Amino acid sequence: MKKIFALFVSFIFFFNTIVLAVEPLQGHIEETDEYKQLQEELFTGKIEHLDRKDIINMTVSQVLDTSYAMEGDEFFAHVTSDVYGDEGVIIPKGTVAHGKIVQTGDPGKMGKQAWIELSFDYLVTPDGREIPIDGKMSTKLHPVAETSKIIAQDIGYTAAGGVVGGLLALNWLGLETAILTQGYSIAGGAAIGGAVGLGMALIRKGHDVLIAPGDEIKVKINSKVPLPVYKDEALKQEELLYPGLDILITDVEHEEDPFGEMNTVTLTVTISNMSDKSLSGFDMALVNDYNSSFRPSIFGDTKMMFKTINPGEKVAGRVSFSVDNIHRKYWLTFYDRRSGKAITKISVDNAYRKMSKREKKKNEKRRAKKNFKKDVDLFNIE
Repeated sequence: MKKIFALFVSFIFFFNTIVLAVEPLQGHIEETDEYKQLQEELFTGKIEHLDRKDIINMTVSQVLDTSYAMEGDEFFAHVTSDVYGDEGVIIPKGTVAHGKIVQTGDPGKMGKQAWIELSFDYLVTPDGREIPIDGKMSTKLHPVAETSKIIAQDIGYTAAGGVVGGLLALNWLGLETAILTQGYSIAGGAAIGGAVGLGMALIRKGHDVLIAPGDEIKVKINSKVPLPVYKDEALKQEELLYPGLDILITDVEHEEDPFGEMNTVTLTVTISNMSDKSLSGFDMALVNDYNSSFRPSIFGDTKMMFKTINPGEKVAGRVSFSVDNIHRKYWLTFYDRRSGKAITKISVDNAYRKMSKREKKKNEKRRAKKNFKKDVDLFNIE
């Protein structure tokens, strides 16, 4: 009985040894083949480095508000602009970033602003790779800069108070009194006004920080990471083409609407219609990767919006769209009037990658926020 049991145990051990020895080897070979194929499809074979000097533009996926955010809170963001090395793109737009709130500071008197410090520890690329990074972003000013800013603002309050005080004295006491007192009445009024302004400066409280989806933040990289360079073809978005209809996007501009919101995408477009369809601006929309549709804006150039493009015609012009987030992926889409189905979808991202660095820099400059000040809640009366 013992011999049989020993043989059984030996058989089980031998069988497990064979399985453990063979299965990982097979899996390893299959994984390597898939990895090699993926490498060939996506990358050029060259290696660049994400360096300490690099800045990555991102936008958060949720609201970060210092009035209730806590240190240690996690959040996600996504990359809003391709990151280039010398040989090409190393981090594509749309890459997801994992972040944490490191520290926050409350607003205080004398106009001291709240601040928030964020850290980022890894990225997840669209092809599924997880990349460890050490990234930082902070809205906190250097102590000297913060003090200078507050002093400048307080001088503004005091000067404004002085002007108002002088004008009030002139209105109340009259021009004759001002002449008789050789201007001392105005000077006195200005002094009173200055004191009022200084008082306003002393009791003035700073604002909380609010970073919302669509706001672009700049994350500084503090580590050196080797990364493969993407092929241009691997980054192209899929498009839907219609026979005889040739649509070319030659320029993409990010602009503010008349209310100061950075939510407008303006396209410069050339359309050659050799198809069997008649098109107009009412058949046109900008569709994002969430399948949300945005029609042409009346605040932009409306010539193309009201233009009918018949078969055999060629037109060029500009058209603007007010969107919910300028950092998403978009397609310029035309619909069939009868069926309502899309007949062509042209990628804005594909066109944007062909634009010059100079034009891209202009858009980055337009998108840059000077501060992330939270507006006063009119319904929150203390």
